Amino acid sequence: MQLTRTQPAHVHSRRSLTDVQIQVLFIAPTIILLVLWNIFPLFYSLYLSFTEFSVIKPDVPPAWVGLQNYNKLLSDPRIWQYFTLTGRYVVTTVALQAIVGFGLALFLRERFKGSGLITTLILIPIMMSPVVIGLFWKLIYNPAFGIFNYLIGYSVPNSGPDWLGEASRALWAIIIVDVWMWSPFVMLLCLSGLKAIPDYLYEAAAIDRASPWFQFWRITLPQVAPLLLIAILFRTIEAFKTFDLVMGLTGGGPGDATELIAVHLYRAAFTRFTTGESSALAYIILVIVIAVSNLYVRSLNRIRGENH
Repeated sequence: MQLTRTQPAHVHSRRSLTDVQIQVLFIAPTIILLVLWNIFPLFYSLYLSFTEFSVIKPDVPPAWVGLQNYNKLLSDPRIWQYFTLTGRYVVTTVALQAIVGFGLALFLRERFKGSGLITTLILIPIMMSPVVIGLFWKLIYNPAFGIFNYLIGYSVPNSGPDWLGEASRALWAIIIVDVWMWSPFVMLLCLSGLKAIPDYLYEAAAIDRASPWFQFWRITLPQVAPLLLIAILFRTIEAFKTFDLVMGLTGGGPGDATELIAVHLYRAAFTRFTTGESSALAYIILVIVIAVSNLYVRSLNRIRGENH
């Protein structure tokens, strides 16, 4: 008892903190930053979507207009045109990435001389910045000195098409770059799934004299399907948000031929500064992405249920 009475005051105060209180002290700064930088802007932008407000007019407070911004956007045919363009872009790029990525994974499943080097070279695009890739491919597509037209058969300079300057080809030019850039991501996930398939499944199929097509359809594809669907889910969400690649290649042009919905959102928010309307558009995009993601997750759960 005498020892307790002689302890310094700060030692007694430190020992009075419980483990839970110490954990709260360590976690609290992170929680506060999370609220300030993520959750608060999320709800504030939701509030702004129901108002008429421009960020370049800070002296004019947000005026409540209810669902007017949403009605205006949903009744604008240009918005549906941009959504349709984005839908075509998403479906085409994700489908091509799934096919190319899965094909590359099948090719690299077996170890052979140089397979490690080839795998590393294929993965390089996903390590680079989309803006850098955009500028890089802008030079490749150049009709005067770019190598792309030469590779597809146009040996005379300026005789090939201007891929980024023609409205009918510009979107395909972006799709080609996106597939080149992100197919390695799909390949990586599929390759991990292929490596995990037990050899005895193929050995049993060989004993039963099953054809290669039967082995692919009944063994390979079902085993890789969950990882392939996860890759498709990630790529679908990212494709909906494609912005930097488009800005690096075409800037949304020529005209509005490559103005995907994310590019249109950027122009509404930071060129025309219609903050309230652009906030509403952002939430419409969010709802669509969540709905599409739920469809994928349900399909994934169904496939996993069938496999188990």
